[in-house]
Amino acid sequence: MDNNLKLKTAEIEKISHLEYFNIAISVDCVIFCYNEKSLQVLLIKSDLEEYSGLYSLLGDLVKPDEDLDSAPYRVLKQRTGMDDVYLEQVHTFGSIGRHVSGRVITTAYYSLIDIKHHKLKLDENELHWHPVKNIKKLAFDHKIILDTCLQRLREQVMEFPIAFNLLPEKFSLRQLQELYEAILGIELDRRNFRKKIALKGWLHDLDEMETDVSHRPGKLYSLDPVHKKRKVIKKSKQPLVTILT
Repeated sequence: MDNNLKLKTAEIEKISHLEYFNIAISVDCVIFCYNEKSLQVLLIKSDLEEYSGLYSLLGDLVKPDEDLDSAPYRVLKQRTGMDDVYLEQVHTFGSIGRHVSGRVITTAYYSLIDIKHHKLKLDENELHWHPVKNIKKLAFDHKIILDTCLQRLREQVMEFPIAFNLLPEKFSLRQLQELYEAILGIELDRRNFRKKIALKGWLHDLDEMETDVSHRPGKLYSLDPVHKKRKVIKKSKQPLVTILT
C-alpha cells in the first residue's frame, strides 16, 4: 500500500467537480404498436414553449432517489396507465445541446405491444399513436432516438421472434408478412418470406382458418409455445439484452 497516497472525502470530490454532478439524467420510451397495417409509435404534445406544436416521446427526468431502470416504468404508468409492458434498454444519448434547459443525458427504451390488449389513458397533451412512416420532426433529438430504436427493431425481427408481440394470439401468414413489411419499410416476396419464416420454427399450426375476411381465408397460426417465455440473447458487439417473446 502506498503510504503517500492522499485521500479525499466524497464531499470534497463533489465540491471540486460541482459542474459534473449537476448534469441531469432522463429516460425516453419508444412504444411501438401495429394498427391498420401500420407500425405506430406513442407520442405526446411537448409542453415546452421552445417546441410548441411538436410531439415528443414519453419521457421524464430520473428522480434523485430512483433507479434508472425503474424510471421508464414510472413514466408509462403515470402517462398511460400501463404497468405490464416490457421495456428494453437500447442506447444512451448525450449530445451537449440536446435539451434546451441544460445538460441532460437520456437513455432510450423501446417496447412492442399488442394495441388490442392494452388499455391506454390517452387523455393528456394529445397523447396518441402516430404512424412511424409519417413522422418527419419531433421535439429535442427524439427523431434520432426513434430512428435508433426502429433500426434496433429491424435488426432483430428476422433473428428473434419479437415481432409477435405486436400481433393477436392467432394470425395468418398474410398478416405476419404485412407486419414485417410495416416494420422493415419494404415489400417482401411472398414465397421467400414464408420459406424463411418456416425455417425459423417459430410457428404453431392451429388447424383453423380465418373467418369474416374479404379475401380467400388463410390458415391461422400462433407463436410456438416454446418461444412464449423470456429469453436472454447476445448480439455481436452489444451487451446482453433480454427480449420478452
